[in-house]
Amino acid sequence: MFSNPEKILIQFGLAESLSVADFGAGAGYYAKLLARRVGETGKVFCIDVTKEMLRKLANDAEKEKLNNLEVVWGDVEKEEGSTLPNDSQDAVIIANTLFALEDKTGVANEAKRILRKKGRVLLVEWADSFAGMGPHKSHVVKKEEAKRIFETAGFKFEREIDAGEHHYGFVFRKI
Repeated sequence: MFSNPEKILIQFGLAESLSVADFGAGAGYYAKLLARRVGETGKVFCIDVTKEMLRKLANDAEKEKLNNLEVVWGDVEKEEGSTLPNDSQDAVIIANTLFALEDKTGVANEAKRILRKKGRVLLVEWADSFAGMGPHKSHVVKKEEAKRIFETAGFKFEREIDAGEHHYGFVFRKI
């Protein structure tokens, strides 16, 4: 019924040794899977504005021996808010986060700034509000709007992926 991060990441396709930023990492559902997927030679940067969530994620990563996972306190809506260098990442994951952001264009621009040429974005977002789960219906970002935000920021839409009954998933490539 709800999104399954493992199945979603399989569809996205990530290789070992990649560097990936998880925007709005929260509790780290995607981050921990990403860390295992990119392996010891890869790197996952987990960026969030909530220090408490980052502390918990760092503790979990240490317990699970995910040495390639680094937590970063930052605001991905702002230019250079992720604190990552320009053109430094192979992929950016933005999962269940867009609805909560005030500056949705800002997050697309920050993803573009840190991605290497032809780097990819995986956007997973709530398609609706369901029985009190997910965002309030007034905060849901419609598929067409999400596509427009990323295409306007200079991304090419590649494909849609199956993200579950109440979510949608898009893959964009930096051009």
